[in-house]
Amino acid sequence: MPTALAADLSDAEYAQLLAFRNAMRRFLRWSEEQATGIGVTPAQHQLLLAIRGDDDPRGPTIGDVADSLLLRHHSAVGLVDRAVAANLVERHSDSEDHRIVRLRLTALGTRRLRQLAGLHLAELRRMMPVVAPALLADQAEHAKPQDREEGEA
Repeated sequence: MPTALAADLSDAEYAQLLAFRNAMRRFLRWSEEQATGIGVTPAQHQLLLAIRGDDDPRGPTIGDVADSLLLRHHSAVGLVDRAVAANLVERHSDSEDHRIVRLRLTALGTRRLRQLAGLHLAELRRMMPVVAPALLADQAEHAKPQDREEGEA
């Protein structure tokens, strides 16, 4: 439940929220185009990133990627099945508990993710001048004088 009332926002803050949402929507559309352009679906791209970005060195489970992608378990299973069929992902047994199935990227999956990750990071850096003001405006406006670095006005 929201804690701030709409009356608490200024016209400038509404404009910042709009700029942020527009930037995010454009980024998501751009991201989908990049993924399909190299032959993976946007969902497969997210799966590849969820597997590569997982902090468990053994690799994530399907439950882990379902949580990361905000999917129901059975939907994650279907996504993984399709990624396995596309030779992007492979399943392997956990080294300590063979009942647990873990995921890892194939060489093709690694190449596709590497292609997309570099493009995405560059695009996010390009977007920062639009996105950052919307995210950081409140901090800058409400910073106490002692919180500011010396020499800042």
